[in-house]
Amino acid sequence: MQRVMTKDEYRKYVDKVSPDSKTARNVLRAFMVGGFICVIGQFFLNSFKNMGLDQDTASSLTSIVMILIGVSLTALNLYDDIGRFAGAGSIVPITGFANSIASPAIEYKSEGYVLGVGARMFLVAGPVLVYGISMSIIFGIIHYLLRS
Repeated sequence: MQRVMTKDEYRKYVDKVSPDSKTARNVLRAFMVGGFICVIGQFFLNSFKNMGLDQDTASSLTSIVMILIGVSLTALNLYDDIGRFAGAGSIVPITGFANSIASPAIEYKSEGYVLGVGARMFLVAGPVLVYGISMSIIFGIIHYLLRS
């Protein structure tokens, strides 16, 4: 017959076999990598503005370049390594969003361009887009009605 653990014995067992939380290290890594990604984005924004482009055009081009960087790092299978090292620091900037779209598309490429890439591309980012767009429409309607 198997002996049943008490709650205290179970808690001690869990503490013994669970890995130590490295919260401070993880927060520092996320801050440093996320900050570095933002510094790269700011570099491109400043460069485009120094070329004489207006703020809106420079911002749009910066977004495009950062998305291109995120997708390129995903295609080269490097973004996952960055994500394992940096945690949330790699998913918050726009490069993380690009990774969340490109990664499933690359993974399901073998199923074809329509049923694989097309159908699976928004597997991760799709709900974010749907809820974001839906909420912006609802808030827009509310704002319009309250403004009248």
